[in-house]
Amino acid sequence: MNPDLDLLLQRVIRAPRAAVWSAWTDPSLFEQWWVPAPTVCRVDRLDVRPGGALVTRMSEDGVGFVPHLDASFLVVDELERIVYTNAIDSAWRPASPAPVLMTAEVTLSDHPDGTDYRMIVRHGDPAARARHEELGFFDGVGSVVKQLAVVAESQAVR
Repeated sequence: MNPDLDLLLQRVIRAPRAAVWSAWTDPSLFEQWWVPAPTVCRVDRLDVRPGGALVTRMSEDGVGFVPHLDASFLVVDELERIVYTNAIDSAWRPASPAPVLMTAEVTLSDHPDGTDYRMIVRHGDPAARARHEELGFFDGVGSVVKQLAVVAESQAVR
């Protein structure tokens, strides 16, 4: 990790890696945590494989949905790692997404209390990293990861 270019979020999720993985790969679970509540998420495409698509929409009122993310998965190591980018859209076309271009790497590893969830978001230059942080990266992604934890932990109880 390069602290001048990257943002890091790490959390222990009190669920096994399989439950966290399911929350990432099952569209019905993914929709429950992907955007900060009370905003609602809809998954258009969730093809979790190298070259697969990650396309979501969001809604403030649960009725009118607008585009949220159009990205591609680069690396998928089952139960261990997911890497995706919005630099290439779901049709593999170069993209210039607003508000910031980034590549995210999520790693899952065993922890005595469940799963060590680690997300590194990489940026092309310090200005993009700073912009992402100013836009509320830690609050926004932090709340989303808390929601992910709730979904995964509820799956683990079943």
